[in-house]
Order: sequence, then structure tokens, then C-alpha cells
Amino acid sequence: MPVSFIGAGPGDPELLTLKAFKKISEADVIVYAGSLINPEILKYSKADAKLFDSKDMILEDIVDIMVRKTKEGKKVVRLQTGDISIYSSIAEQIEEVVKAGVEIEIIPGVSSYQAAAARLKREYMIPEKTQTLILTRMAGKTFVPDLENLKSLAKHNSSLVLFLSMGLFYEAMQELKTVLPSETPVAVVHKVTWPDEIIVSGTISDICMKIKKFPCVYKTSLILIGNFLKSEGHRSRLYDKHFSHGYRKEVR
Repeated sequence: MPVSFIGAGPGDPELLTLKAFKKISEADVIVYAGSLINPEILKYSKADAKLFDSKDMILEDIVDIMVRKTKEGKKVVRLQTGDISIYSSIAEQIEEVVKAGVEIEIIPGVSSYQAAAARLKREYMIPEKTQTLILTRMAGKTFVPDLENLKSLAKHNSSLVLFLSMGLFYEAMQELKTVLPSETPVAVVHKVTWPDEIIVSGTISDICMKIKKFPCVYKTSLILIGNFLKSEGHRSRLYDKHFSHGYRKEVR
């Protein structure tokens, strides 16, 4: 029986995948990231399910619960925010669980960067403007390789999303000013899809002043940068009548 690593989405319980909902509702044991997971999601668990909040645990504590309970024949879920493949620190957990002889499965979820674009009603890829999305973070307690520093990545002028960087927000904007036009749009999205969601929009030149009005916006907020935030009038060729492909001929 495998440990199920599940991406719980950005917050709104209705954004859980059907597979995630099924696994949560059947689980005997759920180890969840209490500082990030919307507690409403835990209401989908069985009445007798054992819930363990991992926010105060170290790696060894988390792994011990997952391995021990699985070997006791329990259905174990490791519940983490967003999508499990982005900034979830599961690689080290998986390594230890597998080393202990327990199988794992990964169930993806909706990431906060996807939910943020949906709430802003924007698409990251703009025809003939940018076809690249960069997901990154500022260097803080966690090291970032030199080749991936913010200035270097921003020079591509691609759509850009910063995770886990609100603690260095002002430093990030100062760095961006040296490589991007001051009118480049910026949006800060706090607790996306939660009832107390906050969205602050501006530009590199004025967003620092605007964000001061929202002291509750903290480190888990997303920072979105790029001209995709103001995109208008850019049509793709996919649905253009003069563009033909394997399923449709050009309209003349």
C-alpha cells in the first residue's frame, strides 16, 4: 500500500481533483501542512481518521508517521498545498519513505500560480510577445544558483512568477528596475482562492507604495511580473481564419 502525496490546491476546497478528494475521504491517516492547508479540506476526511499537523515537525517525524502507519496497514495521505511538484519539499520525504521499503504515489494539484492567473483573468503566454513562463524565488535562507538570479532571469522579458519572496519584495523590485521598464506590470496575490484573498496590482515603479497599505500580505503570497498582465489585442494564429492545420483549412 503506497503513501499518497497529494497536492491540495491553492486553498479553495472545490479545486481539489476528484482523485485527491477520493484519497482524502478514504484515508486512515493524514499528515498535513497545517500552516498552509485550508482546514476546510480536512472536513472531507473520515470521522475516525487520524490527523497529524506537520508544521512543527522535522523530516524524521513526518517520515516516521508515514512509514509506521503504512506498515500497520493504514491508508496514509501526505497533504501539501498547491501542486506537489513545486516548492513542496517532497523529494527528501519520498527518498526516506522509499528507503524504508514503502511505495509512494503522487497526485498533482492546482498550483497557486495557475489559480492566480485565473483570478486575474490572464494567460501567461502571449502570441508573438512571450511563450515562456519562469517560476522562481528570491535567494534568502534557501540558496539560489547564481545563474538563476532574478536579474538574469528577468532579462528574458518572459512572464515571471516569484514564490516565497514577499520577505524580499522591495529588494526584488529594486533588482527588476535595473533590467525592466518601470511601467512593467506587477501583481501581488495573497491567499489566492481563499475567502480573505487580496490582489494588489501596479507596476515596478509604484507597487512598493501600494503594497504598504496591506500589511497582512506576507511571505507565501505570489508576485507576478510581466506584460501578460496588461495583454490586449494579441490573437493567436491557432484560430485565425488564414491559418491552416491538420484539422482545419485556411479560409480564403
